[in-house]
Amino acid sequence: SILRPPLQRPAENVFAVYISGAVKDILALVRAEVDQILRASLLPGAAIAVYLDGQLAVETSIGDRDLQRTVPLPVDASFYIYSVTKTLIAAAVLHQVKVGQLDLETPIQRYWPDFPVDTPITLRQILSHTSGLPDYGGLAAYHEAVKVSPGFPWSFQDYLNVARSRGLLFEPGTGWAYSNIGYLALKTLLEQTTGRSLQEILDALFFTPLGLSQTFVATSLEDVTNLTPGYTRALGSDDLVNMAQRYHPGWVSHGVVVSTAAELATMLDALFAGQVLEASLVEHMAQPVYSLGAHPPLKNVGCGLGLFVDTDSPYGQVMGHSGGGPGYSIAAFHFSALASRPATIAAATNQEGDNVAIDVAYAVARTLAEA
Repeated sequence: SILRPPLQRPAENVFAVYISGAVKDILALVRAEVDQILRASLLPGAAIAVYLDGQLAVETSIGDRDLQRTVPLPVDASFYIYSVTKTLIAAAVLHQVKVGQLDLETPIQRYWPDFPVDTPITLRQILSHTSGLPDYGGLAAYHEAVKVSPGFPWSFQDYLNVARSRGLLFEPGTGWAYSNIGYLALKTLLEQTTGRSLQEILDALFFTPLGLSQTFVATSLEDVTNLTPGYTRALGSDDLVNMAQRYHPGWVSHGVVVSTAAELATMLDALFAGQVLEASLVEHMAQPVYSLGAHPPLKNVGCGLGLFVDTDSPYGQVMGHSGGGPGYSIAAFHFSALASRPATIAAATNQEGDNVAIDVAYAVARTLAEA
């Protein structure tokens, strides 16, 4: 890993300078575009960060921290990044492949003899969601448990029992189905292989080398006392409630990272700049294994190893991940040729929505491309 200096916070007017040096107030255009999305989706606020040519060009927020619209959302608000954590886990797996501790074509049962499914499943298949492993996201029992006891998550064995009882959805390698349980298996394998916690693994690979001060793996409610309020109806109320001190991070089976928009953008930008893994491994992650077709605003989505890849984007190859859960919607994408230069955009909203953070990130991308 290459040590990056601590984040250098950009002045608000630096955005226009990075784009074209023109008089246009690019930041104002971004704010206007994102504000429209927030109003249409009835969301309080969004935090946004943009890297251009390897430098943090903007760190800003639009809207409010609270539903009463009395406190502006801080630019450095902390969020659960939810499933964007999968990209970090995948990078950690590829790092272990590089050092010879793991092999992508080896069945997980070779490393984990008591794995709850007997059919051989390779690490590549788990990383790309082509393993056939089931998920708990659609189970009524899971959502009911979150509502009844948001502060007391299922145990490790509870999650594994879903795989044990449901079995495979298809023969490994013959289909595609998103599986949080698959990434729980990868996180567990990493911890078993290295003898370190996910926090220690990601700290060594991402957090410390990149000088991140607000990014960590949350494991308890005590860890997240500084989490920005996130508003949800997922906890059983007809009204929006703040989940920040109620929803235990253990409800995300594979572990969940807390970060800010700027620090999330730092991690993704460093990954695609070859500063976390060597470039050949990143290219391996970004090679689509299974095609999912169009999912607007993405034109043609392929699933790689811990990444979703848009191969038909007008902004070059687009690679990244989104995340969603009670209280937040998250997106972090790297655009290989946005306004003729590499760009990384991270967006986070403080109320969940139907992938609304992707819409926010792409609104920023469109504004930059048209500037």
